[in-house]
Amino acid sequence: MLTSITEGILCCLTGKAASLVLPLESSQPSDGYEFVEVKPGRVLRVRHIVPERQPVVTEEKITGKEKTECDYEDDDSPEDSYDESDYGSSVHCKRKITVYRNGQLVIENLGDVLHSEILQCQDGDLEPCSTVEVELADYKEMPSSPDPNPLPSPVPPSLGEQKPAPPPRRRRKPKRTVLIDSKRVISSCKGTHSDVALFFVHGVGGSLDIWSSQLDFFSRLGYEVIAPDLAGHGASTAPQIAAAYTFYALAEDLRAIFKRYARKRNILIGHSYGVSFCTFLAHEYPDLVHKVVMINGGGPTALEPSLCSIFQLPSCVLHCLSPCLAWSFLKAGFARQGAKEKQLLKQGNAFNVSPFVLRAMMSGQYWPEGDEVYHAELTSPILLVHGMCDKFVPMDEDQRMAEILLFAFLKVIEEGSHMVMMECPETVNTLLHEFFLWEPDMSRKDSRTSDTEKTVALSDTLHTLKSNKSLDK
Repeated sequence: MLTSITEGILCCLTGKAASLVLPLESSQPSDGYEFVEVKPGRVLRVRHIVPERQPVVTEEKITGKEKTECDYEDDDSPEDSYDESDYGSSVHCKRKITVYRNGQLVIENLGDVLHSEILQCQDGDLEPCSTVEVELADYKEMPSSPDPNPLPSPVPPSLGEQKPAPPPRRRRKPKRTVLIDSKRVISSCKGTHSDVALFFVHGVGGSLDIWSSQLDFFSRLGYEVIAPDLAGHGASTAPQIAAAYTFYALAEDLRAIFKRYARKRNILIGHSYGVSFCTFLAHEYPDLVHKVVMINGGGPTALEPSLCSIFQLPSCVLHCLSPCLAWSFLKAGFARQGAKEKQLLKQGNAFNVSPFVLRAMMSGQYWPEGDEVYHAELTSPILLVHGMCDKFVPMDEDQRMAEILLFAFLKVIEEGSHMVMMECPETVNTLLHEFFLWEPDMSRKDSRTSDTEKTVALSDTLHTLKSNKSLDK
């Protein structure tokens, strides 16, 4: 503590921010650690583990929404070649999103969506052409013409009376309307398929080491895994300029990483602030991003830095408070604060960033495009994982995210907190693996008509039997 205060005073006197994060030499270079230069002088450490069965990838860069091409040298079996007609089920995603000037947001699902199975994660029948209107904005409905003496609610008319329907509620002119009409092939992702890649993105103050349990688990199952260190974190370079840590600068870094390692089917797994970058990539490359996992990411709101945050203090002051900040992170990030959690924090190299990087990261969280409409446009299946004891992200934010997304599963881990993937690695790995192997069951759609016909036929039979009994009497 005294050392931190002394270094903070020297930092104030010299006017230079002490840097606690420097590029480190990998102690185990054989474990797949690579250093990728995303921009001149901007180097990120990436852990890239390729399964034993390695494909020969042609050197092609992804431009726009095109797909990479892979040639396999081990065998030419049909199961290795990727064809959308051979995998999974085709789901028609069609929805209309309307934003009004009073802040109202209306979402209408118009296509053949698995409303009961996907949106609510429960078993149910398919609802083709179902129209689901969801109003998510916080606003107060005001009458078009104020009436000091409002009339009581009308009494429903009797069966014999015919009363004209009430006029529809008048809404303001739409500010923005978004139409989504896409057809996705949602299939399971098995480790034996060489066209699957898993991307793990950490949040503020973390590093790729927080994913060690997940990287080891899925690499043993045969998945290709990629986990980068964000700029200023882990063993990546830490530029001493605040503009290097804005959302857009970090997003472009991850875009370069994604272009370098992307396969035909890619799954993005993000934690906390890393969820926003996964959302960005899923929105930019909908044909390449197969599924998304959001761990304690919060609600679908546009990012904007807080002006009253403690991270707005000068870097030298933050450096003096670094022990207190680390203790606060341990207390809020873990459900328990024992020796095991402290060891996990040390092994994960988490919250070991310089005060300058920490301040620049928190001040650079400005992403006005990432609003509710932006998230509602996502058509990839998304798994939301929330730790019940999380003190950083409240539960209602992930619930709101689950409501606005088209294909969303929300799983809550009661014994987990913000760093749930480190606290409960077995539970998180099981949830992720089940989600990777999941694909929608479209057989119910084919059996809908037959089930209806069976119900009608059964009702007719019962009616005939009742008629015969009445005649006998």
